[in-house]
Amino acid sequence: MNIDRRAALTGVLALFGAGVFAPIARAAQMTATQMIPEGPPSVAVFTPAQRALMTALSERVIPTTDTPGAIAAGVPAFIEKLLADWAMPDDRVPIVAGLDAIEARSQQDYKVAAAKATPAQQDALLTLAMNGQIPGGKTFFEAFRQLVITGYYTSEIGITQEREYLPVPGEYNGAFPYSQVNKVYSA
Repeated sequence: MNIDRRAALTGVLALFGAGVFAPIARAAQMTATQMIPEGPPSVAVFTPAQRALMTALSERVIPTTDTPGAIAAGVPAFIEKLLADWAMPDDRVPIVAGLDAIEARSQQDYKVAAAKATPAQQDALLTLAMNGQIPGGKTFFEAFRQLVITGYYTSEIGITQEREYLPVPGEYNGAFPYSQVNKVYSA
């Protein structure tokens, strides 16, 4: 059975519930009636510096471990495509403003571009954003986290390597030891 991003995106609304970032909801609703066009974004959403930072931060949200991370799954390209083709101009504001605020804080605290900061410094910057200690940080962080998670878990890597696809689940065993569970399965 073929799994594609379009099919996976239709199920993502339940993951975030009523708090889903508007472009994700818009794209998920439209996939039922219309094909998401392939290819590059219709407009450039980010400057090169913002794109580099968005790429670095997406890898901090879902890093490479024993499975590929956000970059390998094509999450940065997904984010820019979604913001270019499924977001209203106002939807992009918290993402772009958040990247700029994180960049300013990195320059202030570490005297280095945030994209070039160490992973620990990038984690600290994301934590500051998450806790609202950077202007617009909470709004940015929640939307950005949703974009990364959606991009990852609707990618081929996210569906087939991070999770294990079982088109037909096996038999139910209520006494199966949890210590023997290797992966989360998706159907």
